[in-house]
Amino acid sequence: MKNEANLITGGCQCGAVRYRVASLGRSSVCHCRMCQRAFGAFYAPLVIANRLEWTSGTRRLFASSNVSQRGFCGDCGTPLSLENFDDDLLEIATGTLDNPEIAPPTLQINYRYRCSFADGIGKLPEPETNMVADNDAWNAKVVSLQSQGEDDD
Repeated sequence: MKNEANLITGGCQCGAVRYRVASLGRSSVCHCRMCQRAFGAFYAPLVIANRLEWTSGTRRLFASSNVSQRGFCGDCGTPLSLENFDDDLLEIATGTLDNPEIAPPTLQINYRYRCSFADGIGKLPEPETNMVADNDAWNAKVVSLQSQGEDDD
C-alpha cells in the first residue's frame, strides 16, 4: 500500500512496530510529568489516531496510571501511544508518523506543569556558521540504522 495519497502510516525507530491510521484528530503537546518521563523530553507531542491498525509487530504496554496505558516498542523503546482505559481515545506519538509535518500541534495540554524554560526554546540562538559546518560534516558520516518508514526497501 505504498504511496497511496491518503495513507497515514508510522512506526518505531527500528521498524519492528508499524501502524496505519484512517485519519488524525487533535494534535497537541502535553506538559504533564508522566508524559515528560515517558518521552524523556520537556513535553510529549501526541495526536489523536482515528481507526488505528497495528500493521506489523506487537507494541508492548505499560499501565502508567489508573486511567491509561502507554504503548512502546519492546525492541528499541520508542514511545508509540497513549491509550485511555475508559474510552476509545488513542493518541500516537506525533514523531512516529512517517510524515509528522501533517500533524502540527494546535493545543498545549497541562500547560501549568510545563518546564519553566520550554517557552524560550524556539528563541535560543542558532549555532555560528563554523559550528553548522562542523555539524554538517559530522552528520555526513552518520549512517542511520533507524527505519525510514513505508518507503524502506
